[in-house]
Amino acid sequence: MGRIVVRVTVQNALDESKVRIFDALVDTGATLLTLPKAWKQDLGKFLITEKEKVQLADQRMIDVEICGPLTIQLEGFRKISMDVAFVDPVDGGYEPLIGYMVLEGAGIAVDVIGHRLVAVKHLDLK
Repeated sequence: MGRIVVRVTVQNALDESKVRIFDALVDTGATLLTLPKAWKQDLGKFLITEKEKVQLADQRMIDVEICGPLTIQLEGFRKISMDVAFVDPVDGGYEPLIGYMVLEGAGIAVDVIGHRLVAVKHLDLK
């Protein structure tokens, strides 16, 4: 499968002057929008900040900070409000990841044949 990279705008819901725009990789194996911990200070103060342990694809456990609320908009799709995960670089590198909860919240499906994101016509409330 190819890589799907999307332009993302993240804004602090409590201080709209705190904004970051970047490209991120769609990773349906991830849960939240995952960002480098170094970007946390750029987005200001948060109403919620919690520390959690998460498991990586290679089964390693790492510490993350879940912070929010933030407004997240993937280019061409509707805005949503959600918490994000901030992580330290793993193995010397880091790429922002768009997890499945962001996609579902924004009404987005992954077209794996066309290597693109598409809007879903109806949200599934089941």
